[in-house]
Amino acid sequence: MDQKSISKAVIRRLPRYYRYLGELMEEGVERISSNELSEKMRVTASQIRQDLNNFGGFGQQGYGYNVPYLYTEIGKILGLDKTHHMIIIGAGNLGQALANYVKFEKRGFKIVGIFDVNPVLKGISIRGNQIRMMDELPEFLKEQEVQIAALTLPKGNAAETADFLVQHGIKAIWNFAHLDLDVPEDVIVENVHLSESLMRLSYNLNCYVTEHQKNED
Repeated sequence: MDQKSISKAVIRRLPRYYRYLGELMEEGVERISSNELSEKMRVTASQIRQDLNNFGGFGQQGYGYNVPYLYTEIGKILGLDKTHHMIIIGAGNLGQALANYVKFEKRGFKIVGIFDVNPVLKGISIRGNQIRMMDELPEFLKEQEVQIAALTLPKGNAAETADFLVQHGIKAIWNFAHLDLDVPEDVIVENVHLSESLMRLSYNLNCYVTEHQKNED
C-alpha cells in the first residue's frame, strides 16, 4: 500500500505499538494475540489488525504476533533502524532537557549540535555537545549532515530560523515554538504545542468534574 494513503490516526498509533511491544519484550513475552494486545493498549483487536494490515499484517492465524519480530518491523516502518542527525536551536531549559534525554540516541536520533544566541551559554557542554552560537550555524550545516532541527526558541524568532534552516537543506523540523510554521510542502513539520496539550487535559478534567457533580446531585 502507498504509505501516503495511510491515515494520520494509524501513524499516531505506531509509536504506541512500538512502546508496548518493547515493554512486552522486557517482560520476556514472545508472542501475543491481537485480543491480548488490545487489552494492554485499550484499542480494539479489530483496529489493531486493520492498522497492521496497512503494512502487511505480520500476524499468523492461531498464533498471533511474534513480539520481537513485530517490534523490529514497526521500528523499520518508523525509520528507527537508521541514524538521524539532529540539532537543537534554543538552549534554554527545554532545549537542554531535550539534549539530556538519553533515549533519543537509543532510538537512532543523534544530537550533533546545540545552538543559542545567549553568549553566557557558549561552550557549556551537554552530554558531549558544546553549546554554539547561532552565527556558527551556517558553517556547521555545510560541514555536517543534519536531517532534523528541533526548535525550542521564542516564537518571535521561529519563523525566520525555520526559513534559514529550510534554505540550508533541513527537511524535518520538530517545532516547540508556539507558532505554526509556513514552510514548503516538501519540508516535514511536527508541531509540539505543550500549552495546547495542557488545555486538552484541563478540558477533560473539567468534563470529568462536571459529570461527577451531576451524578452526585
